[in-house]
Amino acid sequence: MRATVIYGAGDVRVETVPDPKLSEPTDALLRVVRSCICGSDLWPYGSMPARDRGVRIGHEFLGVVEAIGSDVTTLKTGDLVVAPFVYSDNTCQFCREGLHTSCLHGGFWGAKGVDAGQGEAVRVPQADGTLVKLPHTEDDDLLAGLLTLSDVFPTGHHAATKAGVNERTTVTVIGDGAVGLSAVLAAKRLGAERIILMGRHRARTDLGREFGATDVVSERGDEGIEKVRELTNGEGTHTVLECVGTKPAFEMGVGAVRPGGTISRVGVPQYEEGPIGPPLFRRNITVTGGVAPARHYIPELLDDVVEGRYHPGKVFDRTIGLEEVPEGYRAMADREALKVLVKP
Repeated sequence: MRATVIYGAGDVRVETVPDPKLSEPTDALLRVVRSCICGSDLWPYGSMPARDRGVRIGHEFLGVVEAIGSDVTTLKTGDLVVAPFVYSDNTCQFCREGLHTSCLHGGFWGAKGVDAGQGEAVRVPQADGTLVKLPHTEDDDLLAGLLTLSDVFPTGHHAATKAGVNERTTVTVIGDGAVGLSAVLAAKRLGAERIILMGRHRARTDLGREFGATDVVSERGDEGIEKVRELTNGEGTHTVLECVGTKPAFEMGVGAVRPGGTISRVGVPQYEEGPIGPPLFRRNITVTGGVAPARHYIPELLDDVVEGRYHPGKVFDRTIGLEEVPEGYRAMADREALKVLVKP
């Protein structure tokens, strides 16, 4: 089969790899019908050291079940399913607590011996616990919305949930990428009436307004912080959803949050140290967030997507074929595309 392989920074290829096969009785085989490129995929695309042997990449996909292991009981061939960006058994103590990303028997797509999502097919470990059945559809817009359930929409929802967003909280979202825009949508869904989006790409911030942002701040750094404070009577917002992962983004969050507020980080941190000393302590600031347990949130978000109450699939602004994936990476890295959908 054909699949995406990364060899180093700027070096993504589509190659022929071995077809996946059932290896455990808890496995399922999927034919991938939609996948996509994630903003987090751009970190290795921008900085991964060159290597002689490439590694599989991609962790967001929808598929149709083509075969199941003997222990799989909740799926059948022909089912349309979504795969969260980690696999999990959905039964260990961490999964029962809603923390599927810490599953005792789980792991990440593309790890050694595990397929990745940007390809024609995938072997899914722990299929009963990992996969969520979807209503059958061939509607491209609905499939795009369903695909966001694999990562980006639950990640935005995780940011808002961990921050305690509700109808009484004001929100600053840092980042106008797909996760940031999903966080805007999630905050609106949870009832927030004041949502300030910090971003400077007009097409993206326009979508942010459509998703529920009431204000847009294009400035960065101290100037951006000052603008947020101007919009909030000098106080800052109750919550900050940091959806970038860089130290300057976190520092803006520290500046934008009000005393007693919460900074929720879901951008993968690209730094080891940050400003978490006396300034946060004295202001009683809570820092939370982390990797989103998408499997935990999918059942909560699914009906809203299926019934059309929310349209997170609008974050996809380009659709390509599998053989065009290297160009898709380039387009996202060069900010020519917000989020690229792959239709094998």
